[in-house]
Amino acid sequence: MGKLKLLISILILTLTTVVAGVPAAIGGVPSTPARKGVHRNAYATMMYMGTPRDYEFYVATRVMLRSLSRLSVDADLVVIASHDVPLHWVRTLEQEDGAMVVSVENLNNPYKGQSNFNLRFKLTMNKLYAWSLTDYERVVMLDADNLFLQKTDELFQCGQFCAVFINPCIFHTGLFVLQPSTIVFKDMLHQLKVGMDNADGADQGFIGAYFPDLLDQPMFHPSVNGTKLQGNYRLPLGYQMDASYYYLRLHWSVPCGPNSVITFPGAPWLKPWYWWSWPVLPLGIQWHEQRLQTLGYDAERPLVLIQTVLYLGIIVMTRVARPNLSKLCYRRENTKSILLIRTGLKLIAIWSILAAYIIPFFLIPHTVHPLIGWGLYLLGSFALSCIAMNIFLLPMLPVLVPWLGIFGVLLVMAYPWYSDGIVRALAVFAYAFCASPVAWTALVKIVSCLNVSLEREGFLPRLSESAAPVGFNKLY
Repeated sequence: MGKLKLLISILILTLTTVVAGVPAAIGGVPSTPARKGVHRNAYATMMYMGTPRDYEFYVATRVMLRSLSRLSVDADLVVIASHDVPLHWVRTLEQEDGAMVVSVENLNNPYKGQSNFNLRFKLTMNKLYAWSLTDYERVVMLDADNLFLQKTDELFQCGQFCAVFINPCIFHTGLFVLQPSTIVFKDMLHQLKVGMDNADGADQGFIGAYFPDLLDQPMFHPSVNGTKLQGNYRLPLGYQMDASYYYLRLHWSVPCGPNSVITFPGAPWLKPWYWWSWPVLPLGIQWHEQRLQTLGYDAERPLVLIQTVLYLGIIVMTRVARPNLSKLCYRRENTKSILLIRTGLKLIAIWSILAAYIIPFFLIPHTVHPLIGWGLYLLGSFALSCIAMNIFLLPMLPVLVPWLGIFGVLLVMAYPWYSDGIVRALAVFAYAFCASPVAWTALVKIVSCLNVSLEREGFLPRLSESAAPVGFNKLY
């Protein structure tokens, strides 16, 4: 009888546990990770789908996770991922990058109708799931564009909410410390449902409105004995060093707090993982150095090799198959139709040269190393320029003036010994001022050469004429 009561008690306890978990799953609370965390604290980031730059942010997330592992942080690495994140991405994050992926439903953003709403922030409310990670005492929530220079485990000593004021009056949500709480998480969801005031319609405005008095809170200073603090605190600027501060002086000068983390909150197309961001923005190369040391570039290597072989093949073929237009017919008269054809061919020639400098830019893998990216761009633009040169019998130097100009401005921007950002900007401006007359002269030369080619060597003889048309000659 005693054993029967024991079995009934165990059965009731099991059913109670299962039933209690159902409402939580229905309510959108993230599912339990595949494996239990081994640390009391966690670094967390989020990932969702639905933007043109999903893959780029996936790569950035992997680099950040690996850089944290390389620093031997005393914390778990957690990725809050929406259900539509590809399964092979999730497996890579778990098996290769050592992260625990928490799968969640996308939170609805009620601010989509605001006049100042930016669609790229549509799903950033998923960041609120950080408060549901109640297995941890503290969580450092991160955006993917953080570059860690050193270990920051002392942040786990901070209170219930801590963030950095990059703007004098508005704290930045690219990195903040929180104490997970089911009560706070549910209240946030309620505030989201009722449409609490939100300045920008994104996580930045919502969390800023939820903690409106953070500016009046004391500055965080880690304790010597590692005791966790209570309450809310402002974090020193050294935990979120805005990259734009660097570009003014070309060195860091942040006196408050350790210079631990660089953030890149600027334009989305100038994030550091894009190959064209350097040397336009000098810090881009630092992010790629960290990727080279952690993740590498194996994913981009096949496409880079294919494009390299293709461009080299184009260069060889255009030199070998250079057309001999001296054997073509030419027209002496200047009828109206011929003038229109010549004008059209001039436009085609100019646009083909422009295309030679535009097309390679969009074919290069976005997240390749800048040195590889710019090298491949210069090779591709040279190869496609050869096609225009050979078809229209244009001189090489004027056509390659833009190529030389781009190469020169890259050297000017990459020069590492400028005293500050102002001197660097003036140097780029001076280079552009001096190069513009050269570019104009090259354009005039190209047009002049086109006139000579099209007037002396008829590209399109009249097909409707008889076999022995008047006004045509053959040159042998």
